[in-house]
Amino acid sequence: MIAGRSGEFEDGFGKEGSTKEHMTLANTLGVKRMICCVNKMDVTTPPYSEKRFLEIQSEVKNYFKLKGYYKKAKFVPISGWAGDNMLEISTNMPWYTGNKKKYLGITLVQLLDKLKPPKRLTDVPLRLPLQDVYKIQGIGTVPVGRVETGILKAGVNVYFAPVGKTAECKSVEMHHETLDEAKPGDNVGFNIKGLSIKDIQRGNVASNSKDKPAAKCRRFYAQVIVLNHNNITDNYTPVLDCHTAHIACKFNTILSEIDPRNGSVKKAAEKDGAKLVLKKNQACMAVMVPQKAMCVEAYSDFAPLGRFAIRDMRRTVAVGVIKAVQFEGQGPEPSGKVKNKNKVQGEPFTRADDFEWVATIAK
Repeated sequence: MIAGRSGEFEDGFGKEGSTKEHMTLANTLGVKRMICCVNKMDVTTPPYSEKRFLEIQSEVKNYFKLKGYYKKAKFVPISGWAGDNMLEISTNMPWYTGNKKKYLGITLVQLLDKLKPPKRLTDVPLRLPLQDVYKIQGIGTVPVGRVETGILKAGVNVYFAPVGKTAECKSVEMHHETLDEAKPGDNVGFNIKGLSIKDIQRGNVASNSKDKPAAKCRRFYAQVIVLNHNNITDNYTPVLDCHTAHIACKFNTILSEIDPRNGSVKKAAEKDGAKLVLKKNQACMAVMVPQKAMCVEAYSDFAPLGRFAIRDMRRTVAVGVIKAVQFEGQGPEPSGKVKNKNKVQGEPFTRADDFEWVATIAK
């Protein structure tokens, strides 16, 4: 949604505006198709101005072209307040409906109806990040969350990562109705036997204990795009939002600066050389280490658990996609020495460890 009122679009699309940030977040977090609604057309100067609509459309298209995504974005001029082009075609913008070669000429609802729903990922193992956990009198412990992949049904032994707890699923409900099975996209609550609300929490991931269960992450290799920061380097430790988890993660080693549009390497770091420093609108490949127990997945395996936003100073400073994960129990082992066991999970990975691990991934 983009405001068409004079000054509002400029504020949102400017240096400190949130519109560009939201567009980048949408792309990183898996939104494949974009509809741009130019809202408040009833208060443009003059009202329902074709010139203003074309100006905004051109600015946004140029931004998408620069970033390399949403090249087929659709644009619709609307007024949410007056209802123009929402459910019915507006008579206030004849220029929009009278030139089908230049404009779509349809309402927002008609455009939404043309979208095909995405395929539900039922043929891959279960992944359900927990949003919350409740204790309901007469029922017991009820975790709540959205099924991202796979199928959840009663009788399944559910494994919770990274805490390593297992419990039997007794029943599954959505909107107070019992389900035979929950599929991707369903927001459900499921009753489990044998665990209390102290054993599991928000950010844990439920999976089928007998079908490639989720696991605790030791470190991961990711592509990161910087949005609002001018000094990201090794050992920078912001908060990372991935699925429902909200955990501090350290940039252990920034291995290379890359082109954010195509991923080509612009500048590679040396194992024994100087650290790379990233600024706004730059991108990199980095090895990151969670500072507390966390469960993530490679984007290619489980997309909803393989993308993240980085928060610092009460704003989103970067976004990223996970390329590879080293899970608990997998090698290679770290060679560093523990300095503070309260802050770091086990032995720390050194810069040399990260270079060697990424080299094995590339093979």
